[in-house]
Amino acid sequence: MDMENLIQELQNRYKLSLDSAEKLSKVIEVIQFQKGDTFIRAGKINTTEYLILEGICRSFLENVKGQEVTLSFFNSLKTISPNLTRTKNLISILNVQALTDIKLASFPTLELMRLMNENRAIEMWGNGILQKELMQKVSKEINHISLGAKERLLTFRKEYPLLENQISHSYISSYLGITNVSLSRIRKEISNNRT
Repeated sequence: MDMENLIQELQNRYKLSLDSAEKLSKVIEVIQFQKGDTFIRAGKINTTEYLILEGICRSFLENVKGQEVTLSFFNSLKTISPNLTRTKNLISILNVQALTDIKLASFPTLELMRLMNENRAIEMWGNGILQKELMQKVSKEINHISLGAKERLLTFRKEYPLLENQISHSYISSYLGITNVSLSRIRKEISNNRT
């Protein structure tokens, strides 16, 4: 992606002004990962912010049994969790894996902080992303406690339209806190109710 297209992407998708998009684009490097790559690893230093330009990825952890538990999904409509929410003392507390081939805009967290101090629009944009991330985390926690499995799947479909047809259902069942068998049963039940 050339610089002109990147600036347009920042303006169109993230609603930044031309001036703000140009300033941000100067610190961005466009990088790519292949499907299956884990490009952020728990326990490793990470001092970078990421915007998804193309593709789908997920954040996950391993539970005490060594099973992967999906925490969030990210596609071109969302940003990957801000560094502040996925690290402790600059050490990543979770993993992020590409579920498709992906293209990312990456930039140093310190550069973003500098730009936020210098540019009010970038500051508002960055704070907006952080606020949205925290609201999504709280919403997911509430849904997992207050909704049944069927309602959690319906909520997932609203939040991530079409994602169910693009990635492995094992990631979705893990995210919903149910087994693959339960997910299959619920999907069939919902489908039968529509006919």
